[in-house]
Amino acid sequence: MSHGSAPLSGGEKASRREQILAAAAELFAQHGFHGVGIDDIGAAVGISGPALYRHFRSKDAMLGEMLTSISEYLFDGGKRHSDRSGDPDEILAGLVRFHVDFALQRPALITVQERNLANLTDADRKQVRALQRRYVEVWVRALRAAVPNLDEPHARSAAHAVFGLINSTPHNRHLPDDELADLLCRLALGALYAAK
Repeated sequence: MSHGSAPLSGGEKASRREQILAAAAELFAQHGFHGVGIDDIGAAVGISGPALYRHFRSKDAMLGEMLTSISEYLFDGGKRHSDRSGDPDEILAGLVRFHVDFALQRPALITVQERNLANLTDADRKQVRALQRRYVEVWVRALRAAVPNLDEPHARSAAHAVFGLINSTPHNRHLPDDELADLLCRLALGALYAAK
């Protein structure tokens, strides 16, 4: 995931493993982790449930890889945006747009991430949490560079609030994606700049 590709794409060029993860994400988002069996995931990709064990040791392993991949993708992409030189306002806007685009393009992954952290193994949960904390810190640095005199606790709280706003997109698809993306970016930036 650290190469910048979108995680868990289910397209033709995706590996079988990625196809399985993409199908599992859709099913977990619709029915919950515990509401989906290995046979359901297999049927979604055209193989038997037991054949999935050639790719993953368990359903827990699928969820762990899925949420770790999401967290790595967001951290790597966020860091790439924030490490650019230039105007702090443009860097912050790019970071917001990156997260908005991810949320709109991968709503099932946002839903799975939101609802299933507690279903991870302890080791996977620790790894995902560490990556999420690092992603938040990318936002904190970018926000503090763009908003003078903003302290870390306010920047961190503002970042979390904006994640909530942006990550609500799987539940709010009343506009075409391009209009919704523009609206979410304006709302997110307005909220971030109001944090001072």
